[in-house]
Amino acid sequence: MQWVKALALGVGAAALLGLGIILGHFAIPKDADPPAPSTSVLQDLDLETLKTVMGQLDASRIRENLRELSRQPHVASSPRDEALVQLLLSRWRDSASGLDSAESTEYEVLLSFPSQEQPNLVEVVGPTGDVLHSFRPNEENVTGEQGAPDVVQPYAAYAPPGAPQGLLVYAYQGREEDFKELQEQGINLQGTIALTRYGGAGRGAKAVNAAKYGVSGVLVYTDPMDINDGQSLPSQTFPNSWGLPPSGVERGSYFKYFGDPLTPYLPAHHSSFRVDRDNASGFPPIPAQPIGFQDAKDLLCNLSGTLAPSAWQGALGCAYRLGPGFRPDGSFSDGSQVKVSVHNRLELRNSSNVLGIIRGAVEPDRYVLYGNHRDSWVHGAVDPSSGTAVLLEISRVLGTLLKKGTWRPRRSIVFASWGAEEFALIGSTEFTEEFFSKLQERAVAYINVDISVMANATLRVLGTPPVQGVVFSATKEIDSPGASGLSIYDNWKRHFNRSSPVYGTVPSLGSLGAGSDYAPFIHFLGISSMDMTYTYDTSKTSARIYPAYHTAFDTFDYVEKFLDPGFNSHQAVARSAGNVLLRLSDSLFLPLNVSDYSEVLQSFLQAAQWELGDLLQQHSISLGPLVAAVEKFEAAALALDQRISELKKGSPDPLQVRMFNDQLMLLERAFLNSRAFPEERYYSHVLWAPRSSSVATFPGLANACYQANDANAGSEAWAEVQRQLSIVVAALEGAAATLRPVADL
Repeated sequence: MQWVKALALGVGAAALLGLGIILGHFAIPKDADPPAPSTSVLQDLDLETLKTVMGQLDASRIRENLRELSRQPHVASSPRDEALVQLLLSRWRDSASGLDSAESTEYEVLLSFPSQEQPNLVEVVGPTGDVLHSFRPNEENVTGEQGAPDVVQPYAAYAPPGAPQGLLVYAYQGREEDFKELQEQGINLQGTIALTRYGGAGRGAKAVNAAKYGVSGVLVYTDPMDINDGQSLPSQTFPNSWGLPPSGVERGSYFKYFGDPLTPYLPAHHSSFRVDRDNASGFPPIPAQPIGFQDAKDLLCNLSGTLAPSAWQGALGCAYRLGPGFRPDGSFSDGSQVKVSVHNRLELRNSSNVLGIIRGAVEPDRYVLYGNHRDSWVHGAVDPSSGTAVLLEISRVLGTLLKKGTWRPRRSIVFASWGAEEFALIGSTEFTEEFFSKLQERAVAYINVDISVMANATLRVLGTPPVQGVVFSATKEIDSPGASGLSIYDNWKRHFNRSSPVYGTVPSLGSLGAGSDYAPFIHFLGISSMDMTYTYDTSKTSARIYPAYHTAFDTFDYVEKFLDPGFNSHQAVARSAGNVLLRLSDSLFLPLNVSDYSEVLQSFLQAAQWELGDLLQQHSISLGPLVAAVEKFEAAALALDQRISELKKGSPDPLQVRMFNDQLMLLERAFLNSRAFPEERYYSHVLWAPRSSSVATFPGLANACYQANDANAGSEAWAEVQRQLSIVVAALEGAAATLRPVADL
């Protein structure tokens, strides 16, 4: 039977050969360039390549990118926005500096626009119905750029149409406690118009809170105390300084959630199921309209009623009163009311994402993502074009090395230009919905650079704890702009720092909320994320953000004259973000330090013990399981660090490296629980969800305790506290299990 064995061996060999051919056919990306000759499965980050990239990132090219990107207004889905899609595609397909591939993807999404035929109006109406005063519907054309026909009128996106009219009240920041304060002052809020100012509560939350108290319409303005350090004269503001001019109006979205409003949890393809518009949630319940502080002054300085609390006063040059209505000796007759006419309309529009890809040589199935949104409210030189200008320069330098055949990253790099971010983080959310499983399985990290430069004092970084180390390593190697002689790291530490029990004094890393496109990546997918920007010195200004934010004054000249004249801060961000990108894509071991989560967990645990411990004990709820879970995580993280450190000393097996990298990559996913916050769409990360309580601890536990504080023992509210505690414990134990040796179940 020897011939049978020989035949079997021959058939087996042929089968194995065929299987190899099939696997190779489907595993190797089509049209892939061969790996650079020096690439090996154990090659680490090449410091010479890193140095080359840092040296080639050019401030003058970033400047020219920004000039072109901000030349015209480009609100989402506009012709100019689509023209920028083609600009990105042409850059990323360039024969000398392009990437491996570049494609655009279109989504059909619900956007909100003011009517061109009927501009939104704010008027003071006399007792007989005559219009006593009408406020300007557009910003003053101070540089010739604010009067262009494609400058969208200031409006509150997604605010419903309507024309409410009523007595005016001043409701400070539109928080629920602000309306409660007015009610406690004996003011009847039913049918009133509330004048609020930016800050304290989100845009849409102001309208939601107002509606709860019977208010029929909301106005929102930016007080010069909050944005201009009290300065309000035209001579003190743009174009004479970086300050917001009196007519400046902050546009913005008032939608509660992120993603396309009609296709939650589904990509907004043309064929996708859509919620009926009448049943869609998250829209403001009453009309709202933003105005400039020049117009707000005319209203506030004529109000009657009780003097507003000292914390509610501002910088408009008069004493702020609460109302309701106007004083008889003012500019408007007694009994005059405010009418807010809103003519916004909802429209289904096509909006595009643009993706540019560099395929990895060793691990093409591991993606490091770098994203920035493209759309703006008007010219958007700062927000978001400063970020896009940096994105294009980083991709140009890497693309040039790629085309020369001198470099290819270990892992794949995905550059992304997101559409319709200003409306509700739409482009990035639709992308995460469409590729949910693929990204959860393969995405290493997400780097977001939305506004790259809003001032030129220091770097500011938001991020999850595992990215702290790689950002620190990158910024220690890059000189800070200016004559300080400090690294970006040391300059950052000088402006924003904290005391770490492990590292001593270090720069502070802020936490990620939902202010930009990182939100779906961290909250929905559990992908380690960061957001980088250069910002101002908070000891020299109390501005809550750069003054021209979301206005028609956010132009190229504004950036060049007042924010970053030599574009050195833009270059510093390009070097910082590019350095981090290369470390994540090229390092043999992923530079994600999971042990850095221990400090956050300890601080959350201590806050729970100190602030909530007595209350929980009164209801026979023990924090013992939480203490044990935190200890388990710390032990598992430390042990993993030690195993990786030992492996680095020898000659690691490629499969071992891959195994450890997967543990580092997947840790963030272990903190997800899709049922933890059913009332909060897309929020699944049990450590970083919104927190209504002031206690800086695990958000689900903090919120549940806040809701149950006045509830009876044994109530559903206290059952929810126990549930949230169990959710956190299970997540921490699951995270610890992810970090333990993979052979240990």
